[in-house]
Amino acid sequence: MAPTGVPPLGSRRWLVYARSSTIAAQPSSIDGGLAYLRNEVMPNLPELEGWVGLSLMVDRSTGRCIATTAWESEDALHASSRRVQPLREGLAQALHGPVEKVEEWEVAVMHRDHLAGANACTRCTWVQVDPSGIDQAIDTFKSQLMPEFEKLEGFRSASLFVDRATGRGVGSTVWASREELDSSREHADRIRSMATRVTGARILDVAEFRLGFAHLRVPEMV
Repeated sequence: MAPTGVPPLGSRRWLVYARSSTIAAQPSSIDGGLAYLRNEVMPNLPELEGWVGLSLMVDRSTGRCIATTAWESEDALHASSRRVQPLREGLAQALHGPVEKVEEWEVAVMHRDHLAGANACTRCTWVQVDPSGIDQAIDTFKSQLMPEFEKLEGFRSASLFVDRATGRGVGSTVWASREELDSSREHADRIRSMATRVTGARILDVAEFRLGFAHLRVPEMV
């Protein structure tokens, strides 16, 4: 069932937006941060108009955590900024680390092949393209990358977030477990190399995480 205030999936076509907050946590504080997210942050979000989900990716070895909220319109994203800020600051305090960056995105692609599951892990790739090439990058992700990912054991979902003004983007794939994430790495490297040749994208960063909390109710967008 969708959270309170969120229209049923498929009830209408959204242009969904997201806000991601990167926090440099103390690794020993990650479990406390997850508890804070569930008990303090999550209960306050459904009352915000246009909210459609929350996720938290964690790297227990480095402490890098990325919390993402999704919103059913750009207006809802911007309107939530003031209300969300104290929740973000509280999460950072629970994780015992600073907020390093806050970024806003258009959700260009969201595709779920299977439910993530309790042991899900994710790989994120941040890229830079010429802003005029964003639509080509989106089309390449849909038509060439996703079919390749779907062939791999343990693939669960894929998404692409973009900033049309700057040409930045981040593509994410979710895998059933650490084992499937590891076994997909070589093939994912080949897919990434192919995509950069086609789109002229520059790879900014690649990182892997445990999907610590997943409650994004973004509809299928392909």
